[in-house]
Amino acid sequence: MTPAARMAAAIGVLDRVLGGLPAEQALLRWSRASRFAGSGDRAAVRDLVYDALRRRNSLAARGGSLSGRGLMIGHLRDAGLDTGAVFTGQGHAPLPLTEDELGAGHDGEVPDLPDWLLPHWRDALGERADQVARAMGQRAPVWLRVNPLRGSVTDAIDLLAAEGIEIRQDARLATALCVTSGERRVAQSRPYRDGLVELQDLSPQLACAQLPLAAGDRVLDFCAGGGGKTLAVAGRQAGLRLFAHDADPGRMRDLPLRAERAGVDVEPMQHPQGHFDLVIADVPCSGSGTWRRSPDAKWRLTPEALAALIATQAGILGRTAGLVSPGGHLAYMTCSVLDEENDLQIDAFLARHAAFSRVARYLWTPIEAGDGFFLSLLRRAA
Repeated sequence: MTPAARMAAAIGVLDRVLGGLPAEQALLRWSRASRFAGSGDRAAVRDLVYDALRRRNSLAARGGSLSGRGLMIGHLRDAGLDTGAVFTGQGHAPLPLTEDELGAGHDGEVPDLPDWLLPHWRDALGERADQVARAMGQRAPVWLRVNPLRGSVTDAIDLLAAEGIEIRQDARLATALCVTSGERRVAQSRPYRDGLVELQDLSPQLACAQLPLAAGDRVLDFCAGGGGKTLAVAGRQAGLRLFAHDADPGRMRDLPLRAERAGVDVEPMQHPQGHFDLVIADVPCSGSGTWRRSPDAKWRLTPEALAALIATQAGILGRTAGLVSPGGHLAYMTCSVLDEENDLQIDAFLARHAAFSRVARYLWTPIEAGDGFFLSLLRRAA
């Protein structure tokens, strides 16, 4: 496919997304109907679609309309490229710009957030709100976590480099590696297949590094999903007894294989009972901290959905409180930057549970780390 044909395909996918279809479904439908498109074409169209969704409002303003064409016109203008060289109508290229399209659009800054969410965003982030919103308009970097149970950081760097994957280290955490070249090779690389590295964003890695751990501790990952947090703490402290639970056991289907690859023993628990020295509750949330990776979710979130998530989070906090041993810790985590899901949620929990106190609180954003991520570390009185 030519660059112009890829842009025409992106326009069609974006129109379906703007019509209400989730981005992944719209991309899948296009790829199934476009057998001529190679892997490079599919990746290029996906990048165009996701880049447009990250900056939907600002590109629509620059392109003159909230449509697939408007977003791609805005994309070209934003990059300083000639729209006439792409919108030619020749072959599979998009049709030429109309007189109205030629005269439409403006360069003023427009927030790339839903209007209803802006007050919540600004309340949570204060003077950093606009800077964080702009950062959310960029592609997220790929981060790896080195698994010390399978080798050293030096081993990982050397083996990745041998497969054309270049990285840079982060001064805050030796086992965190940012991929600077060769991102699409990671999943097929030997270090990944052998469990030496795992895909995990920097912010949750930093969060897991703050957790209190000691040999022999019973650790429960209550909303385990794929088990990323479980495997991260396993690599930090030997001799842990690890347990994993999820309200939807299907989300943990990859955990046994991942744990085996990482050299970790994890016991699944359908109905957690008893007490644990550390309970990790990485709760369902708006995902507002990860909107660089899933920008479609930003535009699909509603006030009603946010309220339902807040109620779910409160329920999980209430359930996990009874699982923490006296003197033990509860680590509440979200991949959100919104106060309602973070500090306000914890304030309400502490008002209901006098036995708990706040030990530490962290909020990472794309300005200083990877994704937006929140950790509140709580301690139950002995």
